[in-house]
Amino acid sequence: MQKVAIFDIDGTIFRSSMVIELVEAFIENDIFPKSVRKEYDKEYRMWFEREGEYEEYINSVVKAFMKNIKGLHYGVFKDISKKIIDNQQNRVYKYTRDLVTKLKNEGYFLLAISQSPKAMVDEFCKKLGFDKVYGRIYEIGPQDLFTGSVVDEHLIMNKANIVYRALEKEGISLEGSIGVGDTEGDIPLLELVEEPICFNPNNKLYKHAKRLGWKIVVERKDVIYFL
Repeated sequence: MQKVAIFDIDGTIFRSSMVIELVEAFIENDIFPKSVRKEYDKEYRMWFEREGEYEEYINSVVKAFMKNIKGLHYGVFKDISKKIIDNQQNRVYKYTRDLVTKLKNEGYFLLAISQSPKAMVDEFCKKLGFDKVYGRIYEIGPQDLFTGSVVDEHLIMNKANIVYRALEKEGISLEGSIGVGDTEGDIPLLELVEEPICFNPNNKLYKHAKRLGWKIVVERKDVIYFL
């Protein structure tokens, strides 16, 4: 059976968050009103000034996205998300970019599991050579309009569930497996693989990784540190 390498995407390969880039692009293109920024501005400033956590910031952006996407036409979403990926495809971390290439050449099955919209992650991961992508699927109702709901949200919220589903469907094995993540939300995934890698981890994942002796890698400017 084929060995698998499992990657989180935002903040792990992509040097930003696709949802953040998407919401900001919607605002700049007058698809979302400027007032939407007020829904996550406090959390952004708290994080930027290192008084709050990044998870609180990103969660507030996701909440704003889900609230305001209701009634939006899928075609508009697709056009904007494609422009973002076309412009930012190469805004990646060197360590994980090179690791993806190395593992692909070694015959690993590359699996991406992301909390970002699947259609957007699909476009990003396709050019990197990923074999399978799991992401949030936002429900589309009549006339191709978003309803504001997520399909099977309970599955994507726990990445271990997605790994088990992939094992059943893709003919892959956890023997010799590698997993890469950057927040505590990746812990269920990292606990399953033989070689967990915590890349630019937040504080909660860092403490967990230190306790269990997991590999910790930090990329800062043009230097890669192994802690």
